[in-house]
Amino acid sequence: MNVINEAGILAISTRLHRLSEQLRKDGALIYKAFGIDFELKWFPVIFTIYQKKIASVVEIANEIGYTHPSTITLLKELEKLKLIQWEKDKHDERKRMFMLTSKGNELINKMKPVWELMSQVLGNIADNNNNLLAAINEAEEKLASQSFYQRALQLKNSR
Repeated sequence: MNVINEAGILAISTRLHRLSEQLRKDGALIYKAFGIDFELKWFPVIFTIYQKKIASVVEIANEIGYTHPSTITLLKELEKLKLIQWEKDKHDERKRMFMLTSKGNELINKMKPVWELMSQVLGNIADNNNNLLAAINEAEEKLASQSFYQRALQLKNSR
């Protein structure tokens, strides 16, 4: 056991980051093993567009929980690769509505079996005595009602 693991709950952010990096690194290797040229950072955006069929920048940003500027950066990258395209909203000319291109749909079809495989393996990894996904959901719900910072200030002020 190393110092970070021994730090317990104090190092939860570091541990989650470490776990996330491991999963991202392996995820990239899995795509590569299947001959798919795909960066994991694009997943939330392209998956949201795939699920919604058509979506605005604001809708995508809200769905994935990213800022507007970082969502736009990812959209531009996917657009440059010709995986997505946009058209002006029929009701609001200022609004761009994003959708998959035929190339984007081809990529999704190549990735679907890989997603099934990843889901199966990740399900197995997360299925512990203390289900990882359930625990993350519970923690996110608590943070949605009151942030870590707000809780710390409240405790500090009550002392």
